[in-house]
Amino acid sequence: MTSFFSLAASAALLTFSVLPAAHAGGIAGAPAPFDKGGVKVALVSYISAGDFFQAYQAGAQAQADALGIDLRVFPGRQDAAEQREQILQAINLGVEGIVVDHGLPESLGDVVQQALDKGIKVVAFDVNLDNPKIPQVEQSDHELARLALDQAVKENGTSFNAGYVYVAGFAPLDRRNEVWDSFRTQNKGVVEKARFGTVNDTTAIATADQAKAVLRANPDITVVFAPYDEFARGVKLAATDLGIADRIKIYSADVSTADIQEITEEGSPWVATAATNPAVVGAVSIRAAALQIAGQPVDHTLVVKPALLTQAELRAAGVKTIEELAAKVPAFNASDAAKADWIPAKLF
Repeated sequence: MTSFFSLAASAALLTFSVLPAAHAGGIAGAPAPFDKGGVKVALVSYISAGDFFQAYQAGAQAQADALGIDLRVFPGRQDAAEQREQILQAINLGVEGIVVDHGLPESLGDVVQQALDKGIKVVAFDVNLDNPKIPQVEQSDHELARLALDQAVKENGTSFNAGYVYVAGFAPLDRRNEVWDSFRTQNKGVVEKARFGTVNDTTAIATADQAKAVLRANPDITVVFAPYDEFARGVKLAATDLGIADRIKIYSADVSTADIQEITEEGSPWVATAATNPAVVGAVSIRAAALQIAGQPVDHTLVVKPALLTQAELRAAGVKTIEELAAKVPAFNASDAAKADWIPAKLF
């Protein structure tokens, strides 16, 4: 694949979201090049569909605006070849930093190396690019899974029949899967009756179709571990359509306003999720890129800590949106990862 623009690639650039920087003239007291402004950074996503990814991009944009960064957002379409091309486009656009948001490691290594070879700083979120020069932003996926599964045990004991939604090859899901495997080893009474899942541009709907078949074939499943909110939404839809929402409990990871509404609605089988604020994760990703561009140290692994959110607690607190959640749980709305005195961090 050539590293030069084709006419089609050049035309595609016209579709990217480019918003005006809030500090185009630079930030007083900031290190170069942020003292003068006009820094270009690309956010290249693998997945853009779904509330989590939209909130992640919104947080990245807010932090970019606060830093005077000209952020070019390349929309993800679950297409590994297109993501590769977008990274090459970003390189040729002359960006100083690239944030890679999810993706398939085997398809990214060489193009990311091309960026590094040109002096472009790279940050990875939830995709393991296995390069010591690339900071890895994570949600503490192991802790996300542990929090959700601990709650499952608290509410169901250590013996139950479970359905498990999982797709291999995605770093966050693979890390969460490590906890699931360990959990089953430690809890022999937990029986995995079925494993299913898909990731595409209609993940929730596709998962719902699979879940219907699984739940019909395994009527003794009482717990479903769906460690991605689009998975959980699909299982909930299936359970509701089948009329069995009252005998299934769903435990998940990630959260959005739409998720909160689905978790707290009357009769919902979705009883708990463990989550970080995706907007905060997006902001951390941009801060990590900014620190690198400014020549300042960045930890190789940047972890944003999650919180457990239960249906009962959300209902009791009257939380209906991410904004209300952030206001009532301040820790949900901030992270100490990739901070510096010159970086504006109060964004939401």
